[in-house]
Amino acid sequence: MTSTRHDNAGRESVPKENARKQALFLVCFGAGILLWILGFVLHVKAVDAGKDFIGSYYSSHCLLQHKDPYDPKNVDATFRAEGGEHPMDDPLTREITSRYLYPPSAFAVMVPLALLPWDTAKVVWAVGSAGSLILAGFLVLDLCAQEAAVLGGLFIAYLLGSSYVLVVLANPSELAIGLCVIAAWCFLKDRGVWAGVACLAASLAIKPQVAGLVWLYFAVAGGMLRRRALQTLLVTALISLPFLIWTQRVSPNWTAELQANVQSFNVSGGATDPGPSSPSANDLLDLQVVVSRVWNRPGVYNGITYVVLAPLIAWVSIASRRVVRREAVLYGLGAMAVLSLLPVYHHIYDAKLLLLTIPALTLVWARRDRLALVGLLLTGLTLLLAGDATHHLLMKFAEGWRGVVAASPWGMDYLAVCAAPLSLLATGVFYAWVFWKTRGEFRS
Repeated sequence: MTSTRHDNAGRESVPKENARKQALFLVCFGAGILLWILGFVLHVKAVDAGKDFIGSYYSSHCLLQHKDPYDPKNVDATFRAEGGEHPMDDPLTREITSRYLYPPSAFAVMVPLALLPWDTAKVVWAVGSAGSLILAGFLVLDLCAQEAAVLGGLFIAYLLGSSYVLVVLANPSELAIGLCVIAAWCFLKDRGVWAGVACLAASLAIKPQVAGLVWLYFAVAGGMLRRRALQTLLVTALISLPFLIWTQRVSPNWTAELQANVQSFNVSGGATDPGPSSPSANDLLDLQVVVSRVWNRPGVYNGITYVVLAPLIAWVSIASRRVVRREAVLYGLGAMAVLSLLPVYHHIYDAKLLLLTIPALTLVWARRDRLALVGLLLTGLTLLLAGDATHHLLMKFAEGWRGVVAASPWGMDYLAVCAAPLSLLATGVFYAWVFWKTRGEFRS
C-alpha cells in the first residue's frame, strides 16, 4: 500500500518537474534576449543609448567636485569639460541629461560609479542593472505555483525580453525594480534576509517611487515581514544620511532646485505631463493620463487619482496587518505592485515591477475555476499592454486611426493611451479583492 502511494506521488511529480523545466527554459530565453539587447547597446553608439544614466553620472561628478549637482548649468559644463560622448544636440536630450531628478539618497549608489571612468562606469551600470533584472526573473519563477509554472515562465520571459527601453536608456528603474524584486523573494522565503534588506534599501535610495509602496506593504504586515521592512528603513537612513549632509553643504537650496527640475518636465507639453498636449503621455502608466482626457487640469486629475487609489492602497495595507497565509501574502504583494504604478509618474518601462504580480497570477490560475479565467484575462492583458513591444505596436496601430473619429476626444489614439492605466486599475482591484478573501494565518 505504501509502495503504491509512493508510485502515485512519483507519477504526479513528473509532469510538475517537466513543467518546471519548460518554465526555466522560457525564462532563460527571455533573459537571453535581454542580454542580446545589452550587448548590442554596449557595442553600438545609438543616440539614446545611456541617456538616463548620463545625468546621474555627471551630477555625481559635480558632487565629487563640490559643485551643485542640481544646477543644470553645472552638470552640462561638467559633461562638456570631461568630453562626454553623448551628442547633446536637441534641447530635450540636453534637458534630460542635465537636470538631476533624484533625491540625495541616490548618490549612495551613483557616487561610487562616478569614481570610475565613463567607459567603465557605463558598462558596470548596464551589466549590473540587467543582471539584477534577470536574477529577479528567476527568483519570481521560484515563487510561482508549480501547477502553473509554464504560465509564469511565459510572462516572465516576455517582461525580460521586452525590456529594451530600459536597457537602451540605462534608466535607474531597471536596477531599482530588480533589487526590489530580489528583496521580496528574500523576505518571503526567509533566505539571505540581510542581502534582501540591502537590496530594498538601495532600491528605495535610488527610486523611492518604485519600491515605496512595496516597502509599505511589508512594513504594515505582521511578524518577520514588518521586521525586515524596519531593518530596511534603518539601512536606507544609514546609507543616505552622509550624502544628504554632503548635498546640503554643497547645495543648501537643493530641495527648491530639485523641485524646479521636476516641475520643468511637468509643465504642459513636458516629458512627464500626463495631459493630451504632451507627446510623452503615450508612454505613461499613471491614472492621471486617463482623467486628464476629460479634465486637463492638474488639480483635478491629481485629486481624482488620489481619491480613487488611496482607499484601494489603504484597503490592501489594512488587510496585510493581519497574519496571513503565504498564498495571501503573494496576492497582496501582487495587488500592491500593480497599484504602485498608478498614483504618481511612471513610464512604460516601470511596468517591469509587474514581475511581482506573476506569482499571484499562477496561484489564481492553479484554481482552475472562473476566478482563474478572470485573473488570467486581466493580468495577461495588463502584462501585454505594459510590455515595450506590444505597447509600441498599439501606439502605431492607433496612429493609423488618428483622424477617423477626430470629433471625439476618445478617439482610437486616446483609447490606446488609456488602455494600460485602466487595465492596471482593474487588475489591482481584482488582486486586492482576492487578497481580502484569502487572508488568514501565515505559514512560512
